[in-house]
Amino acid sequence: MILPIHRQVHSAITDAVQRAFGLTEIPPFTVETPPNRALGDLAVTVAFQLARALRKAPRMIAQEIANALAPIPGIAQVTAAPTGYLNFFLERKPFVVDRVTGRAIAAPVDEGKVVVEHTAINPNKAAHIGHLRNATLGDTLVRVLRFRGTPVETQNYIDDMGVQVADVIVGFKEFEQKGVADVQHIAETTRFDYYCWDLYSKVTHWYDADKTHAAVRAQALHDLEHGGTEVSEMGTVIVDHIVRAHLKTMARLNIGYDLLTYEGDIIRLKFWAHCFETLKAQGAVFLQTEGKLAGCWVMRIDDGRDAEPAVAGEEKDEEAREKVIVRSNGVVTYVGKDIANQFWKFGLLGRDFNYRKFALQDGDRQLWATTTAEGEKSGVPSFGGATRIYNVIDSRQMYLQALLAQALRTLDHPKQAENSIHFSYEMVALSHSTAQKLGYPADAEADRKPFVEVSGRKGLGVKVDDLLDVLESTAKAEVARRNPEFTPDECQRVAEQIAVGAIRYFMLKFSRGKLIVFDMDEALSFEGETGPYLQYAVVRANNIFNKLQQRDGVSEADVLASLDAAMLDELAPSDDPDAHDLWALVYEASRLDDIVEQTVRALEFSLLAKYAFGLAQLFNAFYHRYPILNEENVDRRRWRAAGVAYFRAQLTRALDLMGIDVPGRM
Repeated sequence: MILPIHRQVHSAITDAVQRAFGLTEIPPFTVETPPNRALGDLAVTVAFQLARALRKAPRMIAQEIANALAPIPGIAQVTAAPTGYLNFFLERKPFVVDRVTGRAIAAPVDEGKVVVEHTAINPNKAAHIGHLRNATLGDTLVRVLRFRGTPVETQNYIDDMGVQVADVIVGFKEFEQKGVADVQHIAETTRFDYYCWDLYSKVTHWYDADKTHAAVRAQALHDLEHGGTEVSEMGTVIVDHIVRAHLKTMARLNIGYDLLTYEGDIIRLKFWAHCFETLKAQGAVFLQTEGKLAGCWVMRIDDGRDAEPAVAGEEKDEEAREKVIVRSNGVVTYVGKDIANQFWKFGLLGRDFNYRKFALQDGDRQLWATTTAEGEKSGVPSFGGATRIYNVIDSRQMYLQALLAQALRTLDHPKQAENSIHFSYEMVALSHSTAQKLGYPADAEADRKPFVEVSGRKGLGVKVDDLLDVLESTAKAEVARRNPEFTPDECQRVAEQIAVGAIRYFMLKFSRGKLIVFDMDEALSFEGETGPYLQYAVVRANNIFNKLQQRDGVSEADVLASLDAAMLDELAPSDDPDAHDLWALVYEASRLDDIVEQTVRALEFSLLAKYAFGLAQLFNAFYHRYPILNEENVDRRRWRAAGVAYFRAQLTRALDLMGIDVPGRM
């Protein structure tokens, strides 16, 4: 890891600048990585930031800082470049030994407890490809935060009282004339999330055919919220089975949770009622008495336009800037329930849920759920009470997420408002070739577009399980072709890992502000910027050590234990750029913690994905150029093997941060 050295360098420079120039305030500066190792291992541009204040050329300032620097552990040399950069060269042997043996560890980042809420699929049908990006981004955020040592709680919000659940209930009652017992039987004897997928689509068309049918939906929603009816009982059956189906789907993608937060419990435990009274008392919401929102409790959307002069059409514009929190019929919107839930997550509500054990996930990870009932008496983790919250939800919800922060500010919680983070992203579409392979219905109008849009509401979409099945089948055929000695079970296991790697890497490698066009062939390729390419790089490194063990009886531990006695020729500094290849591989592998910090600061996981791809490319180039197994010089073989061992460990960690497993063989 490199960040501990970054911090040492930063501290030493700060001290040197204060002593050399008598400054008490130093402009912010960062420790950077030069483009190649011949220029140095670390670089600092603080001389440029000081040039105006000190009225000196950056090169002169850099030299004075270099002269004033006290010895820094791990730094072999400091040079002031003519350009004004301060370049630092690391002591290579101890750097490598400390990292390949695991002695160098990063200090945890203490930011207090963080809550990450992600996935939040409506429990009315199967998960589709549009949900993949949310779950992948959210789970990766959890993983990188935990890598930093930050305590993280993963929540999955279950909208068990939403309109989508009401629509499925309407489908069972209006179309199929089913009662609660019938729905329970169907849920236990069919692939229920798929069954409800088709039913939900039919209901949508039924609403579109006759606008008066909306009254049936409204009544179902009312019955859901008030409980004690056949509708609410049917809703409980539907939601429970769909949620369990979603959990199985997400488990296939290596995604798990700590807590399921049920919207219904927010209502039944009076969370919203308590929050509503507080919002009214503080003037955060008000009762609209005129216009189309008359009778609704609304919150004014604060978009920074209050000081603008009135213009024609202002009345209509003002109405558009009011968000309904409670409808005129007394039904609270999901925004209101989200506000109450956000206050609870920060520990500001003054009350708590009851909790029940819901399921055991992979690795015996206990999943909990909120409940209105009495709940467990002991062993319940302390949920909520976060210092920072990340809500992973698509960019279309930008204004609604801003309302959460606005409510916090209105009630005098500015710090929590600042730490209420909307982790937004754009949607996922399909390439035409992938849509065809997945059986997507042909559409002449859609064919004219560069990609195929999906819509769960219309029943036009690709279910996540179907996509995984097709990817696994394709990968399995390729694995069997490459490895005829594999058993069918081995082929299946490797194919599952490749399919997950293909999907998760594809979802992460693009900037989250960019629409993704998912292409199955591109994602599954063993060449190029793909998950399988990265997995294969680690497998290739594994093969080196397997062959060392089989041929020479030398293990990785043996290689690492012999480093102290090995000569330094392979790592010695040189003016020849090609002489730095092993050092460049080790150094780049060490930057994982730095990349994670950059990723968290920018909330941009394409940085992590592209770093991993670049590291794999660096290794593959090294692998083809520098023999290890056939290297006759023992010391060179040791150092090269040690470098590969460290690369393997770091890329495996990077892949794990992205939720990607490494197959034993490919």
